[in-house]
Amino acid sequence: MPPEYVAYQHSPHARVPCVDCHLGQESVLLAIPRKAMELRHVVYALTQDYEVPIYVRSMRPARDTCEKCHNPEKFSYDTVKQIRRYQDDEENTENRTILTMKTGGGATREGLGKGIHWHIESEVWYLPTDKLKQEIPYVREVDQDGTVTEFYDLESGITPEYIAENQDKLHRMDCIDCHNRVSHLFENPEHLVDEAIAKKRLEPSIPFIRAKAESLLADEYASHEEAMAEIESLDAWYQEYYPEYYAENQAFVRQAINTIKDMYTGSIFPKMEIGWKTHPDNLGHSEFPGCFRCHDGKHVSAEGQTIRLECNICHTIPRLAGPGLPAPTIMLEANNEPDSHKDSNWLARHRQEFDETCVGCHSTYNRGGADNSSFCANSACHGVEWTWAGLDAPGLRGYLPPPIEDLTAIPSADEEVETSFVPRIPHPLSEDRIGQCLTCHGPEGLKPYSPFHEEEEFPLESCTECHEIAPSALLNEQQ
Repeated sequence: MPPEYVAYQHSPHARVPCVDCHLGQESVLLAIPRKAMELRHVVYALTQDYEVPIYVRSMRPARDTCEKCHNPEKFSYDTVKQIRRYQDDEENTENRTILTMKTGGGATREGLGKGIHWHIESEVWYLPTDKLKQEIPYVREVDQDGTVTEFYDLESGITPEYIAENQDKLHRMDCIDCHNRVSHLFENPEHLVDEAIAKKRLEPSIPFIRAKAESLLADEYASHEEAMAEIESLDAWYQEYYPEYYAENQAFVRQAINTIKDMYTGSIFPKMEIGWKTHPDNLGHSEFPGCFRCHDGKHVSAEGQTIRLECNICHTIPRLAGPGLPAPTIMLEANNEPDSHKDSNWLARHRQEFDETCVGCHSTYNRGGADNSSFCANSACHGVEWTWAGLDAPGLRGYLPPPIEDLTAIPSADEEVETSFVPRIPHPLSEDRIGQCLTCHGPEGLKPYSPFHEEEEFPLESCTECHEIAPSALLNEQQ
């Protein structure tokens, strides 16, 4: 099991004995017979009677393993997460995605039991239809009062009769359903490279190092030896195409080659046919379905409610920071959130229910775009192809109201100029301007008219909750 062991050594559980997770912490009298049952693996290894890649066939419930160390009633406060990504250009330009994770947890009886770890406090059952549990057409939620709500994937064809016949295949959700790669992670090469650049294990000044490293790690090789030889050729490439840089920074290039070799040997195993794509990581929803296995917007109950597909259930809406972009404003929690946003189908509806009220809280220039010119042009949302989200599922249309047709009061998405509906602040803000907004901007001139505009003085944060400072204003301030 070289791949699993190598990945385990780089995991948060590197000092936890394997048997603590795979067998559980039990008395010797119970552990010995369990271990004896696994002797068949020794026979499989000696006779090479196994298929690759190898997948675990069964795991003990997390309540008998993970929760022996991790108390499920512990509450975790929100944490700010910054994801660094780099472009494949000569300068390896950095972009950052910033968001706040709502880990949550705790017990409902203490007024907690919310956030991402709500899934552990609550009773949630699901029916997977594949061995890796990537396809989940049915989910059952049992409230504390015993009320049962069932959600069916609109496109699965699963029927109540099928569920009744397969009750024994239902699985109660636990820690491992999300943290399934917590001890054996085979990471996406792009993420490995980005992390290495962020930590300067790959020197950011090396031209095109991001693109070259990613390409070398993404290629399929017949053996480790072939991979090492190809990675070593990077030295000759920089000598030929960047001789001046190479002459002055040969040590950086050599360090980069060694780092790329380490990343390859620690994440890709040709003999066992294992790479980052062979073992899904359910923590997230980018490379694999992850959260979207259930939260895809098309798991619908008999009452027409869906399992919510919405960013700010688990984290704040991601905001991008990078060259030419203003520093993002990250809200810890949504204020004055209208009832429409709390509808379980809101994320599917918001694309066709855009009207003048939206600009009361959001900048809307180039809505639906991905140039980060406004709240509604967020490339972290619109610049990504959400493969597993079911926003366009045909069956979902019957659960959504018809689109709003009258958008005449809203600036067109393809307009080149900003309009009066764009709530941007064209000048810098500072503490000496607290409460002074209404000195120039009278209430009768503020449209739409938000309730907190009635105050004669209000904190500076009240302005930046809804209004962004225009990039030109930030530039003037710096000058």
